[in-house]
Amino acid sequence: MARATRSGTRTDTAVLAACVALSLVAMVLPAATRRSLAGTIRETVVGPLIALQLQAERARGAFVSRDISAARLDSLVLRNADLRDMEHENQQLRRLLGLGARLRTGFVAAEALHRPEMGDAQTILVTAGRRVGVVERSAVVAPEGLIGKVVSTEDATSTAILWTHPDFRVSAMSADGRVFGTITPHLGEGAERFLLEMHGVAFRDSLMPGTEVRSSGLGSVFPRGIPVGTVLRDITASGAYARSYLVRPAVMPADVTVVMVLLPVTANLESAWTSPAAADSLRLNVNRHADSLAAAARRDTMPRDTTRRP
Repeated sequence: MARATRSGTRTDTAVLAACVALSLVAMVLPAATRRSLAGTIRETVVGPLIALQLQAERARGAFVSRDISAARLDSLVLRNADLRDMEHENQQLRRLLGLGARLRTGFVAAEALHRPEMGDAQTILVTAGRRVGVVERSAVVAPEGLIGKVVSTEDATSTAILWTHPDFRVSAMSADGRVFGTITPHLGEGAERFLLEMHGVAFRDSLMPGTEVRSSGLGSVFPRGIPVGTVLRDITASGAYARSYLVRPAVMPADVTVVMVLLPVTANLESAWTSPAAADSLRLNVNRHADSLAAAARRDTMPRDTTRRP
């Protein structure tokens, strides 16, 4: 490395000496010869150097412009993501307000703090505790349906297990109250680990795919009428004494940031959540009534024939 440095220094010194010698020679040349030599040097040496410098400046400007554009694009992407998160949270809050208006009393609204970074994706920290009436085994719900239940309480916070927890159980029924069973996590592989199972259904009963499942109110833990999920298919094993069904959950806990904790005074919630079938029936009745009113209005506005026939 030292030998290469000394060689570079000697080369620079030689070039400097050559330039000084050429300058001294040029000073003694006639004016016409100096002008001609200067023009030749500008065309052959200086011109290409200037062109290279201009290209380098353009390239540098292009790189700087690309970096600025990339930074602006990243900022817009982050802002768009923040807006989507805010919109999703606002929708949750609006649905929660609607559910609160239907329930009126017997609940506490709170934030749901997920803790996957602590290796615990099956529990949440709820920002409501004993001070506002939350007790152990209180149901935790979202506007879409059941999320879990409280397992421990403190003055200002509570810990709740989600329906994905292996210890989670809820007595359930079909939305019409005809078929009863027990809901547990499916504990399958891949995407199926985010499903539920309904066990203990009597063989004389059966559930069709698409049937809504709700909490039955039995067992004095979960009030009656909370949506739990929708039946996907029959998974009854051969030789079993009761039927089992695979159930799609009504709500994915990972998507929820605000919840309601139901207080012990809450007994029946069937009127708080309207089933899809009832909603469709109500919508059809409203549309049918509106069509009949419109037809009556058209009949009233039609001109009448007042001429009498002989």
